[in-house]
Amino acid sequence: MSRKSHPWGTPPWTVDFRPAPRALPEHVDFAIVGGGFSGLSAAAWLRRLAPGRSVLVLESASLGEGASGRTGGMALAETAAGTLPGLGDVLAGYKKILRTFRIDSRLTLPGVWELGRSAPATKGSGSAGKHSPISWSDSGELRVVRLVPGGTVDAGKVLAGLARVAENAGAQIVEHAEVRALDFSSPLRLRVRRKLHGRIHHKEIRAGQVLLATNAFSLELSGLRAAAAPKLTFALATAPLSAAQLRVIGLGSRRPFYTIDFPYLWGRLLESNGVIFGAGLVPAPVGTPFSPPTVISAIKTGVQDLHRYDVRRGQAAERLRWLEDRVRHLHPALASVRITRRWGGPILFTEEMRPTFRLHPRSKQVMILAGYNGHGVALSVYLGQWAAQALLHRRPLPPWH
Repeated sequence: MSRKSHPWGTPPWTVDFRPAPRALPEHVDFAIVGGGFSGLSAAAWLRRLAPGRSVLVLESASLGEGASGRTGGMALAETAAGTLPGLGDVLAGYKKILRTFRIDSRLTLPGVWELGRSAPATKGSGSAGKHSPISWSDSGELRVVRLVPGGTVDAGKVLAGLARVAENAGAQIVEHAEVRALDFSSPLRLRVRRKLHGRIHHKEIRAGQVLLATNAFSLELSGLRAAAAPKLTFALATAPLSAAQLRVIGLGSRRPFYTIDFPYLWGRLLESNGVIFGAGLVPAPVGTPFSPPTVISAIKTGVQDLHRYDVRRGQAAERLRWLEDRVRHLHPALASVRITRRWGGPILFTEEMRPTFRLHPRSKQVMILAGYNGHGVALSVYLGQWAAQALLHRRPLPPWH
C-alpha cells in the first residue's frame, strides 16, 4: 500500500492494514487515544483479557504516521534510563507478545553494538574494543565498545499486525479521528473531530476509562506540556550494499549499533542490505546541535508544533544534510553510496529519560503512557500489555511512574 507524500518523508516500512469503516459509538468501556504501538498493544490485550468489554482506538491521522511507523525499528532492552524497578525483561516480553499474536515481525535479536570514540570511550572495554569490526571516522574513531541485548524488527509489520489482532478481537479502530478535548466528568466525555469522505464530523463519546497513548502529540490532553519535550529526529536509508561492502564497513554480522557518546549516531541493516543511519533533532537543544537533549533545555527553546517541519526545507533539511555528510565520511566505502530515503519521526523526551506511565492528575479513570526517549520499539508494545492489565485492575502501575 503506497503512502501519500508527507512533510516528514517516507520511511521504509509499509503498514498494510486499514481498519474497517464503522460509525463512532456513543459509549465505550475503554477509549484509547493514539493508534501507535502502545495504543494498539493495549487494545489487543484488553479484548483478549476482557472480551466482554468494548474498546475504541482513536487515531488522529493514519496508522503509522506517528513515531511507531517512523522509527528505525531497533528493538532495545530496558528503557533509556536503564533498568527500572519492576520493569522485567522487555525483550523477552516483546518476543512473547509477537509470538502470542502470531505477528510476522521479522524480529531478530543478535545483539546491538555500542560504539565509542577513540581511546577514552573504549578504555577497559576488553576484547570488543581491541578487536572492533567497526572503525569509522566520526568526531574521533568510532569502535565497538561492547555487545548488548537487542536487535531489529520491521516496524510496519508490527504496527499492522497489532492493529489486525486488535480489530479481529473486536476492538474498533478509527483513523482521522482527533480527540479535541477530554471532559473529566463521570462518565468521561471525549470530543472527537472526525474527517470522513472529505467532510468533518463532530461527536461526543462517553467512556468508562481512557488511555492516552499519544506520545509526542496532544501534550495538553495528557498534561505533559510542562514536563516533556517533543522533537523530530531523522534517519536515512542507503541503496542495498554488497556483502563485500558490508564486510569492509564492519556490518557483516548484521548487528545494529548506536553510540554511547556524542554526537549521537545509530543504525541498522534492512533486509534489502540497505543501511539505515539516524541522528539529529529539531528544534535543536540549547547549546551545540550535538549535545544530548534535556527536557529543561528543550522547553527553553520553546516547544513548537512538530508538524511545522518539512524534511525538504528549513531546519529539518539542514539536519538531514548534516547526517548524510557524516555517513559519507564514516568510511571510504560509504563515500558515494546512494541515499534512497530520508525521513523524520517524532520522539518525546521526559524528565530523567523515564517513560511516563501513570494516572492523570485530574482523574483516576484516565491513564497516561508516553515518553520512550528513543527506546520505544519494544518497550511501547511491552508496556501496552501492562497498561491493559492495569486498566483492568489486574496489575499495579510501576513504582517508577
